Amino acid sequence: MTQEIQNLIDRGRDRQLRLAVTGLSRAGKTAFLTSLVNQLRHAGIDARLDLLKAAREERLLGAQRMSQPDLGIPRFPFDEAVSSLATTPPRWPEPTRGISELRLTLRYRTRRAHGLLGDTATLTLDLIDYPGEWLLDLPLLEHDFLSWSVSQLQQMGPERQRYAREWQEAVARFTPDDIVDESELASLAERYAESLRQAREAGFSHLQPGRFLLPGDLQGAPVLQFFPLPGVKESDRATLDSLPSTSLYQTLARRFRYYQQHVVKPFYREHFRRFDRQIVLVDVLGALNAGAERFEDLSLALSTLMRSFDYGKRSLLNRLFSPRIDRLAIAATKADHVTPDQHANLVTLLEALLAEPIKDLRYADVPVRALSLAAIRATEAREIEEEGRRQPVLRGHGLDDQPLLIYPGDVPRTLPSPDFWQRQGFTFTGFRPPSSDGASALPHIRMDAALEWLLGDKLR
Repeated sequence: MTQEIQNLIDRGRDRQLRLAVTGLSRAGKTAFLTSLVNQLRHAGIDARLDLLKAAREERLLGAQRMSQPDLGIPRFPFDEAVSSLATTPPRWPEPTRGISELRLTLRYRTRRAHGLLGDTATLTLDLIDYPGEWLLDLPLLEHDFLSWSVSQLQQMGPERQRYAREWQEAVARFTPDDIVDESELASLAERYAESLRQAREAGFSHLQPGRFLLPGDLQGAPVLQFFPLPGVKESDRATLDSLPSTSLYQTLARRFRYYQQHVVKPFYREHFRRFDRQIVLVDVLGALNAGAERFEDLSLALSTLMRSFDYGKRSLLNRLFSPRIDRLAIAATKADHVTPDQHANLVTLLEALLAEPIKDLRYADVPVRALSLAAIRATEAREIEEEGRRQPVLRGHGLDDQPLLIYPGDVPRTLPSPDFWQRQGFTFTGFRPPSSDGASALPHIRMDAALEWLLGDKLR
């Protein structure tokens, strides 16, 4: 029996699940996938998965890595990620720089009436990893070049414009009807790309096109040599559309369309229209630490991005031929970087950050759950005596491997008010990961809750 036929049979029997692990750059996708595989491989041995019902009832027998279905996609570098945790000092796994895939087979005992154990069954779980930067391109499919240019310039706040100033000054020398040679276009595009890279380093998220940040095999290609054109307006559309094909505007518009058709659409069609479940990972703490404009920028990026996915109830037909995401988790990552008393605030802040997308999903009757988690727990919660009262603190090692004992501060329960940003009593600190040789389950916070929500109903 061919792999394609077996996949079709498994999907028809609802024995195959494609999980979208979605997150922007630095949200923790690689750490999440590494921990997910590690926890399931150690189920029933030493993994702490009490919130995953099949594990708590000792019905989950474990998981095995299998040959991936698409031989043209690299395998997710799980072994390399585990090896980085085993170095001295341990290092976080390298961030994703291309598409990769991993297939797991979960084996478990079914549950019969009255709690009796039934036969063994399997669930095939397909995991896809990809650069968070490339996700930012999906919303481009809603635009043409003119509307995209207008939106990009409108969304630049004062801080973001500071990183784009050099590019804007360079492009201001040209008008839409100018004829610009290839070397000038390449130079202007590189200045625009550099402004995106600087903005990313400063903590901004809503940066397009995403391939400018991580070009891959498109490095240096003309398809990556375009940029939004300042000064154009929707009211100018007729005039701009009538410009000659050699003009700056028409050249940029042509490259934008090519980028949509030959880069974004194939990526979306091949990897994003076949998901069954989704978890959206959000680095709320990083945005909170970076300031008001970056926090609002994250909200805009996520809200725009989530319109790119197909949500809805599943039937046999769409399970086979047009999968939809029928259950969603939204997770604030790096929960171990704040004290446990702040975890509830972290969840309510996440819900406030994504309030509009969550409303739309609930209206469509798509189950959504918000939670906080740490895929690989890097700290330990402690209490110290301070001025006659007990103060919660975190103990761990900084990214420079120096020991730390700190209280990061209070996470606001709702979207921060202007006075929060003025006093800014929150300090997000990066921690190095714990050392692990791969022989035991990784420490985590609420990975079992995420697994129960995403997979639990399939392990009955």
